[in-house]
Amino acid sequence: MDATPRPARLAVGVVSAGRVGSVLGAALARAGHVVTGASAVSKASRDRAEELLPGVPVADPTEVAKRADLVLLAVPDDELAGLVKGLVATGSLRAGQIVVHTSGAQGVAVLRPAAELGALTLALHPVMTFTGRSEDLQRMSAACVGVTAADGDEVAWSVGEALVVEMGSEPIRIPEAVRPLYHSALAHGANHLITLVRDAADLLTNAGVANAERLLGPLLSAALDNALRHGDRALTGPVARGDTGTLRGHLGVLAEQAPETLPSYRVLARRTADRAERSGLLQPDAADDVRTTLED
Repeated sequence: MDATPRPARLAVGVVSAGRVGSVLGAALARAGHVVTGASAVSKASRDRAEELLPGVPVADPTEVAKRADLVLLAVPDDELAGLVKGLVATGSLRAGQIVVHTSGAQGVAVLRPAAELGALTLALHPVMTFTGRSEDLQRMSAACVGVTAADGDEVAWSVGEALVVEMGSEPIRIPEAVRPLYHSALAHGANHLITLVRDAADLLTNAGVANAERLLGPLLSAALDNALRHGDRALTGPVARGDTGTLRGHLGVLAEQAPETLPSYRVLARRTADRAERSGLLQPDAADDVRTTLED
């Protein structure tokens, strides 16, 4: 028999049942907590609530929060501060509640009105992209969650980490002061990666290459794996080799056939040259030749 103590079962209120909130609500339900309410305005949110939070009443955010021991605020960054103030003003939050938001860009300062009431406040940011479908629950098991609590409040830090573990993920402590840079790093990597991949796929498609995604998949998967495993030593290609002739060819064809892609190609090529030089893959004189070629 497992004698490991388990946290008390919590009544969870989800505001709102978007892509993130519905999945985290389902993950908490899977861990044994009870989702007592969810807010859902759009048809897509109502459909997600029906699929991932079956039988959970859909109600106004104030009612959802009043019924909950754990209030999960999963709304866009710019709406968060106003939502917290509104819930406090309507008496929807109280001392003893756990109030959690999922924004990556903000820490717990935005939850100060709830903390002043006596609520325990946390920022739990899942480091993954969400579709709002059931497969996200499986992806949670391989994801990390950035945990932020008030400096020095070890109880809050421990509660945050316990909730993340219950959802099947790995908690990573992110101090309040570094949240902006932390989120910038994640957005730069994930969001801009999608832009880069789609630009590459469009270039191939516009060149008449069939099934660009099939062509790119193995190459980009290997490049990502190598980058995470080996860092800058994984750099390959004409910039890392100092092959300025090929580089001139790329610049010429992009200027002629895909001028909208040329600025980002130049910027990333310069960053690649800098990283290749710093890691010793590219000698300083060769790196200078690359930079000169990119500026011509």
